[in-house]
Formats: sequence, C-alpha cells, structure tokens
Amino acid sequence: MAAAFTELRMDQLPTDPLLHILSYLDFRDLMHCSFVSRRLNELSKHNPLWKSQCCKHWLLTDDDRLQSGVSWFCLFKQYYTDLGRYIQYYAVLKRAWEQLKSFLQQRCPRMIASLKEGTTEVELNDIEAQIGCKLPDDYRCSYRIHNGQKLVIPGLMGSMSLSNHYRSEVLLDVETAAGGFQQRKGMRRCLPLTFCFHTGLSQYMALEPAEGRQMFESFYPCPDQTAQDPSAIDMFITGSCFLEWFTTYVHNVVTGEYPIIRDQIFRYVHDKSCVATTGDITVSVSTSFLPELSSVHPPHFFFTYRIRIEMSSSASPEAACQLDSRYWKITTSDGNVEEVQGPGVVGEFPVMTPGKVHEYASCTTFSTSSEYMEGHYTFHRLASKEEVFHVAIPRFHMVCPPFRPVARTQQKALASYTPRFGDHDDDHDGEYCDGDGDDFDDLRGINMATLEGAWCPRHI
Repeated sequence: MAAAFTELRMDQLPTDPLLHILSYLDFRDLMHCSFVSRRLNELSKHNPLWKSQCCKHWLLTDDDRLQSGVSWFCLFKQYYTDLGRYIQYYAVLKRAWEQLKSFLQQRCPRMIASLKEGTTEVELNDIEAQIGCKLPDDYRCSYRIHNGQKLVIPGLMGSMSLSNHYRSEVLLDVETAAGGFQQRKGMRRCLPLTFCFHTGLSQYMALEPAEGRQMFESFYPCPDQTAQDPSAIDMFITGSCFLEWFTTYVHNVVTGEYPIIRDQIFRYVHDKSCVATTGDITVSVSTSFLPELSSVHPPHFFFTYRIRIEMSSSASPEAACQLDSRYWKITTSDGNVEEVQGPGVVGEFPVMTPGKVHEYASCTTFSTSSEYMEGHYTFHRLASKEEVFHVAIPRFHMVCPPFRPVARTQQKALASYTPRFGDHDDDHDGEYCDGDGDDFDDLRGINMATLEGAWCPRHI
C-alpha cells in the first residue's frame, strides 16, 4: 500500500528554519528569493539578514543605522545605489583606510589631518573624460573613501632620509594626478599615484597595456641611462593593481613592518629572523631599496640599511663597552664575495651601557639585484681595554623589487659604468650617517636622469 503523500506549501513552513537557511545566502541570492513567492519576499527582507550584509560589505555599525533612521534593508539599498559597482573592493579598502588612520592618529597626526574627503562619482567620471582613459574600479573605490591627501610633507606613502638625500611621497588627489597624466612616448597612458617634492619621484599606474607595461600595474619609472632614446624607460614594479599596492603598504605600516621615525613612515623592511644576540648585546637590521638612486641600465641598485644595537637593561654595569671597528662579508647573487673592515660606524664609536640603544643608517650599491651582508663589530670593555670581543651582525638580504626593461633595440651605450660594492666610500663599505653626507652628491648624480622631464604638480 503506497504511503500517503501530503503536499507542503511554502507558507506552511516554519519561519525560523527558513530564516536560518536564508542567513547563508549573499545579497544577490536574497534578492532573487524575494521574487519566488510572497512568503520568501517577506522573509528575505528580515532585518537581521541585512544587518549582516551591511556589516560584511559596507562595514556599517548599529550607530550608523540609528543615525540613518532606516531599516538595515533600506540602508543596504542606499549604499548599494551609491557604491554598488565597488562592492567587491569596498570592505577591503575601507578597512585598510580605517586601520591606517587608527594606527597613525597618535603617531603621525599631521598625516591624518592632510587626508582629503572622498570624491564623487561625477568627479571621477569627469576625470575619465579629461584624460580619455577609464580608471580601475579599485582605484575609484579608494578615492570615494579618501581623495588622497593635501600636498604636504610628510607624505602618507612613506619617507626615506639618508645623509643629504630625502624622499617623502604624497598620495595624490585625483585632480592633481590627472594633471600629471602621461601621454609622452615611453610613459603613455600612465597616471601618477604619488609625488615627492624633493626628488620629483612618482609612482605611476598603467591605465592601458602599452609599451611593455601590464594593465593597472604600479611602478617607478627608471630611464635607461645607456640609451640615446630618452623614451627608453625601464620600470621597478611595485604592485599588480591598486588594491594590492595600497593594502600591502597599509599592512606593512600597521603591523610595524615600516617603523615610525620622527613622525614619518620610513619604508625599511625588517626580517624578524634578522636579529643576533651576543652576550648582553643584540643587533637587528632592516633594509630599504631606493629606486630614485638606482637604474636597470646600467645595473646600479642602491640600498640603505638601518642597524639597531641594544644592550640589555639587565646587564651589569661592568659590561659597559665601546665599539671599535666593523667587519663585513658581502656576497652578491653572482657569487662574488668581498670582505671589508674599518674603524667605528659612520664615523662614530658608540659607548654601550645597560639599556642603551644606538641606531644608525648606512647605504651601499651593487651591480646585482640581490645580495646579502653579514659580519661583526669589535668592542672593548670600558673597565678593561684589554678585554676585546666580537658582536655578531646577522645576515641580511637586500633584494630590489621586480623590474622590467624596455624592449631593447639597437642602441649605442653612452656609458659602461659597472658599480662595485662600496666604490663611493673610502672604507669600501658605504657607511654613512643620517646627518653627515659630504660624499653623497656624486651618488645622486649617477641617476639624475630619473628627474629629466619629471612631472611636477601645478600647485608647486
């Protein structure tokens, strides 16, 4: 005998299990459900369902909803009407901006004060019409949140100070960026993202896949100094798209990867394994690549490194000591090894006592794109100059960002300069301090072609 079959209609199903099922759907599926039946239409507008959607996609809070005076469903519709084209990017970029502002509020308040309010869809559309190119949606989305920053120092996108060289990159507002949109050969369809007043350096984003660039990748332009054609521009690549470029930078800032020094973000990278302790003294190293002083042709890669020497606060007073000399072993990626030694560090002979920290910055150049250094300092005890000992400097690697040369044609080399490690320093290891720098001008001259034809905002 066949079992009796009872037809179960949608309006007879209990509410709680249906709402539980609907809670697993995204906003598009919820909207589709609203067209299935009257019952699902009612349930799909259940306020808690749209609260989770508002929190997920727009990062809205209960206070935001209370201020709006509408339901979660209506609030979602309002945001989607305005920002719907950016829904895949908005939460990631909004969260990055909020993390960055929260982190910098107490550390670099001037930077927070320099941020501009978000631009509008109409203004972004006008910029596209002005430059004749479409802006990527992740870029547009970020600029709806904040339209870059005012043209002030320090710049939001990081600084670097070494001897008499200084760089600080401002995140350009979209109007100023449009004024620097490039149409010249070698830089066609490139939009500046940042600008440095002191060096003229900008990072650019390629709005079209032209002249060997990939669409939407960000890069530092690097003129080929061996080419007769000024449009032969190599590039140091800094990101595959705006979203990756910006969120990676924010992550490095808020996690402390980039240190805050004198109310500025310094783009030093610290490998957490790059620490060595000898007795009571710990040495750690962070490094940074300087694109504005580097070139692909000829191969000249400029790095700076920052060293922190710290004596434990629990050390005994008798452990006090003074640094006498340094020793370096340098290995380049092509296998060449050089050993260098010299007195002090950047002309100083720091005395270390319990709890004291000594930091200094130095620099070096290589003809290979990656290399590592390691070595030791020689100290003597203050209480007994005859007691001499070594303190290990951990191995640290210096690797330049990915670079892409322009397509090579038959070109005559204007120079055959092949830099050697430390060829600018009498002791051959490139030691410099932050405030000294009489020997730095000849280094800057190596890559001054970078500034030829450099764009400058009209406001300056």
